[in-house]
Amino acid sequence: MNVQDADRGPSASERIDRKIAEMGGWRGETLGRMRQLIREALPDVVEEWKWMGTPVWSHGGILCTGESYKSVVKLTFAKGASLKDPAGLFNASLDGNVRRAIDIREGEVVDAQAFQALVRDAAAFNASAARARRAK
Repeated sequence: MNVQDADRGPSASERIDRKIAEMGGWRGETLGRMRQLIREALPDVVEEWKWMGTPVWSHGGILCTGESYKSVVKLTFAKGASLKDPAGLFNASLDGNVRRAIDIREGEVVDAQAFQALVRDAAAFNASAARARRAK
């Protein structure tokens, strides 16, 4: 699960731990909870640290990023437009052709089972896209 940034300094997982701790409050708690749900859904998920401080979860390609803003914790699914979302979790970045996001505001709770199903679907989509590329 830990990915080193060119074998320098702390692992990506350690950096994410530190970011969550530094955020504190509801945003840190929310990002920490969503991270735990991702790790439970896909125990072999890879945590990465990209774009000057963005937590990224990958499994055969990027699944989602986790960002924190003043009023929301945003989880952006790289290929979200290609995923089924029967629970209607996606509530942001709905106009694009590729990405979809979940904005979580203070006090909101995301359905854990629906979120984990979305994470697993994102991993399955990445795997099927990789198989299709190999078949060409």
